[in-house]
Amino acid sequence: MEISSRSSTPEVPPQDLWSSILDSVSSSRSTPSKQILLLGQPLTGKSALVSALLQKPPPDEGKEENRSDFAIGYDFADVRDDADEGEYTLARLSVYAVPSALPSYTSLLPHFIPPRQSLPHTLVMIVLDWTRPWSFVEELQTWLQWVETWAKGDGLRELEIIREEGRERLQAHLQHYAEPSTDPLPANSTMSSTLLPLGPGTLTHNSSGIPIIVTCTKADLIDDGNDMAAGASGMGSMVKGKGGEWEERTDGVMQVLRTICLKYGASLFYTTTVPSTLQVLRQYALHALFMPPAPSPIAPGAEAQAPVRNIFPFQHKPNTLDRDRIVVPAGWDSWGKISVMRDGFDAKMWGEAWERDLTDDPSEGNGAKKLYASLVPDQGTKPPPLPPFNNPTPEQAFLAKNYDENAKKPDRDPRGAFRNPTDLTGASAGIVGPLGSSSFSLPNVERALTEMEVGIGGGSGTTSDTARRSTRNPNAPAGRPAGLAPVGTSVPVTGRSPASPTPTAGSPSPTGGQTQHEVLQNFFQSLLSSKDRTGSAAGARTATPAKANGGGSGGEDGA
Repeated sequence: MEISSRSSTPEVPPQDLWSSILDSVSSSRSTPSKQILLLGQPLTGKSALVSALLQKPPPDEGKEENRSDFAIGYDFADVRDDADEGEYTLARLSVYAVPSALPSYTSLLPHFIPPRQSLPHTLVMIVLDWTRPWSFVEELQTWLQWVETWAKGDGLRELEIIREEGRERLQAHLQHYAEPSTDPLPANSTMSSTLLPLGPGTLTHNSSGIPIIVTCTKADLIDDGNDMAAGASGMGSMVKGKGGEWEERTDGVMQVLRTICLKYGASLFYTTTVPSTLQVLRQYALHALFMPPAPSPIAPGAEAQAPVRNIFPFQHKPNTLDRDRIVVPAGWDSWGKISVMRDGFDAKMWGEAWERDLTDDPSEGNGAKKLYASLVPDQGTKPPPLPPFNNPTPEQAFLAKNYDENAKKPDRDPRGAFRNPTDLTGASAGIVGPLGSSSFSLPNVERALTEMEVGIGGGSGTTSDTARRSTRNPNAPAGRPAGLAPVGTSVPVTGRSPASPTPTAGSPSPTGGQTQHEVLQNFFQSLLSSKDRTGSAAGARTATPAKANGGGSGGEDGA
């Protein structure tokens, strides 16, 4: 019964309905998020651009503790409605800054800014430095090729659809561009169903349709009349100068940049330290980020729809005359306007040269980088040349060379003493130990050897005196000098040394004409044989008193 009563009641709305309503309200009131990818080489003025885009005070460059160098710089700020006194937030703007074009930095960007989620909400700003104008074309090629590679991503179908929508949106923006006017547009104005095709050299690249702004910083140095030597502070003669040739070259640089920007559907801006130029750049960046999507095709017989308004309109007119505040919005420029600026410029030729650099076509003709180098020669400071390469001799070759030299000189080879041990007198240096050195030719050693030889080779009278002293006192030492008493005890009674002969009267030296090596050899042999002689001499000394005592007792007995 209870079940039947419940079945008759109306069904409760599913809870998913409320969640869908809450999601729709949340999405309608959510703040859109946009991001700017700032690409540039070091010291090109990216920090000043980040501060201007986010409307934050610039960091104090004079304090070292405030300077930071990250692999990828990031900051964000809320974009508020100026008409509503800044109370209502229109969008959240994030800025990613890359310090260099090295792959170690650029390879990190796809992890932070994946193209599948970020491509419809990202603007790329390429920063060029007017103090190094000779690097413009090379840096543009590096960054624009990287943008194309990043936008392709993994090549999945979902990403391809996003890229096609982005290109259609950018193409529609270029085709419907109109210069700002003070006259209000009529209320019933609609998008024209018939659109003119893009001009020659327009949007031939940038297949993803990502908005690109080429920003040349430090443009205030172009028309500065102060004299500065070429190369000072990294600035060439193209900066800070005036004259007909100089103006032609700077105008040629602008024509080249506009031709390249036209191929990618990009815009060109010159900025200075004046806040007004940075404010114009910020307004156009917001205008490009909130570019409305491409209008859907109108069915036959259907009414044309009103165009979608951009919440950040751009009201500044193009400017190609003031060198320090150039403003070339995307969709305004063309080959005809570029050629009118300075006669003799061939936009088609420069476009073909750019294509040759990208494809590395070996056909006839020069690339854009080579043509641009003839227009603006490189005047940057070159690094000092590297020292000549020092190729050292291999270790085995060096040792083999010295081995051959030592083998040719016997006195240089230490192994020669072992091959011929008797030939030790010709060695100029010590061979093994002190035998070959001259330290044993000191006067003290010679004097000691002389006294030893004189004491060992004494006369026969000394022998008889020694025998009588031995008879009286068996423990009395032999007749030797006091300092050589231990040596005298090892000599036999004959008083002649078996190892060294007695020096003659006519010998020129105390050693009897022998070399010091022979004298040392005899000396050490006498020391080695002292044990045997000591034993025999001790027996003789003990035998003599026995006979004397025996004889005395016999005499007494006989008496």
